[in-house]
Amino acid sequence: MKGKKKRCLLFVLLIIVNFCVAQQDAQYTQYMYNTISVNPAYAGNKGALNIVALYRNQWQGLEGAPTTQTLAVDTPLGVLQRLGLGLSVINEKIGPATETYINLDLSYRIPVSEEGELSFGLKGVAHLLSVDFNKLELFDLNDPSFSTNITNKFSPNVGVGMYYNTDRFYLGFSVPNLLETSHFNTNQSLGEERINYYLISGYVFDLNNNIKFKPALLTKLVFGTPLQIDLSANFMFYEKFTLGLAYRVSAALSALVGFRISNSLTLGFAYDRETTELGNTRFNSGSYEAMLRYDLPKISIRRLTPRFF
Repeated sequence: MKGKKKRCLLFVLLIIVNFCVAQQDAQYTQYMYNTISVNPAYAGNKGALNIVALYRNQWQGLEGAPTTQTLAVDTPLGVLQRLGLGLSVINEKIGPATETYINLDLSYRIPVSEEGELSFGLKGVAHLLSVDFNKLELFDLNDPSFSTNITNKFSPNVGVGMYYNTDRFYLGFSVPNLLETSHFNTNQSLGEERINYYLISGYVFDLNNNIKFKPALLTKLVFGTPLQIDLSANFMFYEKFTLGLAYRVSAALSALVGFRISNSLTLGFAYDRETTELGNTRFNSGSYEAMLRYDLPKISIRRLTPRFF
């Protein structure tokens, strides 16, 4: 009986959270280290080859809860490094559904002042969707809407972005998916993916010679759903160790920690605790996220000190 209740709960969550236009794109707490996932203009921005691997386990303990694996690579191109190229693969599984996004990002960066650069980005997306309806506890086994599984259904998309930054400040606006896609239709009209609008910003303060402080903001707007606002505050100590807190308004509180293993390798962890009713259930022990980032050492001296974003 308990198993059936959990499967019914999963089905309700699947509809409410994923397909009825709540959480559309993959969600990250450490988004500040994975900016290319939401803004193609970030490709090549760090001035060297950059590789990020990220794993997220959301709502640990809840059967069928979302898990996300991400691998992203970006690099500048050309003698002047004005062009940027990025490739990322995102795989997300929730209940019976598995989604894979293959993203190709191209950016062009121009200096607009002695310290500032403005980048424009274009994203191409290949989306694959698979749904195994046999994993659901259906109320009507003869419902034709769920009689045929979906296997690697392909949907293309495109996105755009702008990104301005100095060594201390960044501001970006992006729309990673310009096309509204209906992945599949049932009597409940499930599977519609709406346009996501992102605004990100942050600033790095030097509190003293050894401590940096960076408040950051991410907002995501999907028409028909509440505005998502992520606020974070991170401290970097001796350019080696980072510690921070984040708040997803009306959704979750988070703790973040990171460590620069070497000049090229950074390891990060995050833990989210839901502030909604979902966080009070005994099936949910929070969300966990791990990140590993590799930055190829820069040959140029365009930026003399490590950037905190």
